[in-house]
Formats: sequence, structure tokens, C-alpha cells
Amino acid sequence: MIIKKADIETIAVKPNQYPNADIPEIAFAGRSNVGKSSLLNLLTNRRNLARTSGSPGKTRTINFYRINDQFRIVDLPGYGYAKISRSQTEGWGEMIEAYLEGRSTLLKVVQLVDIRHAPSAQDVQMYEYLRHYGLDGIVVATKADKVSSNERQKCISIIRKTLKLSAEDKVIPVSALKKTGYEVLLDELEQLIESSASATE
Repeated sequence: MIIKKADIETIAVKPNQYPNADIPEIAFAGRSNVGKSSLLNLLTNRRNLARTSGSPGKTRTINFYRINDQFRIVDLPGYGYAKISRSQTEGWGEMIEAYLEGRSTLLKVVQLVDIRHAPSAQDVQMYEYLRHYGLDGIVVATKADKVSSNERQKCISIIRKTLKLSAEDKVIPVSALKKTGYEVLLDELEQLIESSASATE
């Protein structure tokens, strides 16, 4: 897949602010400092489509991006940032939950984890939640340039073990800095969209 067109469509905090459920959606979730905005900019080949910030935890909305007028990428609020108050964290959790449980056009949630560290308790909780709703299956290990090629497989094994991934679940190492690995993820997104189109024909 080549993304030729990517535009911010809607910024929402409540379901009544979502765009019409008229095309498939693939959401991205991860800790606040995992590099989600950088990955989305890499995928869409747009430098500032998703705003990167020096202050993790700043994204407090669900951002809907319309891609190739064919599907949406949905950027969910980052979780797990220590400096955010508990009330804010709970509010964002409710926001994410409302979207995941009620969005009929949601095909999959891509979960991001930092390849350098074992997934946190919140990462595990999120993946269990995705598994419960059948939205699991794709994990992106960000910042892959920060580990050597020899370390990479070991790190991926730790991610697989910690999240209790099945053999079918995919872990895709990506480096936004080196611009590597994202083509594999784009191929996965394309397969999801094509499968969805076939199912509705």
C-alpha cells in the first residue's frame, strides 16, 4: 500500500463527535512516549500530520485521519504517563473504551510497545482488552534502531512472552528514525482493508 492522501478529519472526545461510520477504521494505541505520532507520520509520509510533542501524554483526544479516501487511521490517546493525574488517566480510559466497544467499523487495533523494554502492566492490560474484543493480532515494536540486530530477536521474544502472544500474532519492528519496517505494517493494513471489502461484497 502507498498512502497518497492523508488528512485530519475529526478530533473527538465523545461518540457523538465521531465521523460517520462509513469506512473501515484501524486504530493505534500505546504508551504516551512510545513514538506513536512519529510512526503515523512515517506511514502517511506527512511530517506533521500527527503532532509530536516533547511532553508525553499531551494527546487528549481521539484523532481520526482519512486515508486515501478509503479508510481511517484512528489515533487513540496515549496511556501510562506518570505525570498525568489519575482523574485524567481514568477519563482517557473511558474515552478509549467507548470507542473500542461501540465502533462498528473498527477492524483492528495496532498496539505499540517500545522494543527496548518489556511491555508494562498497562501494555499487558491493553492487549488483554484487545484480545477480549477480537481486536488483537498486530503489535509494533517501535524504536527498533535503538537495539542491535542481535538483540532484536531477544527483545521480540520478551514482548511475545509478556503479552502472551499466539503464534499467529505479528510483532513488527519499526524505526521511524531510520524509516525501516513500516512497509511491512502498511502491507498488513492493506490486507485488513481488502479482507473487509471482500466480506461486505
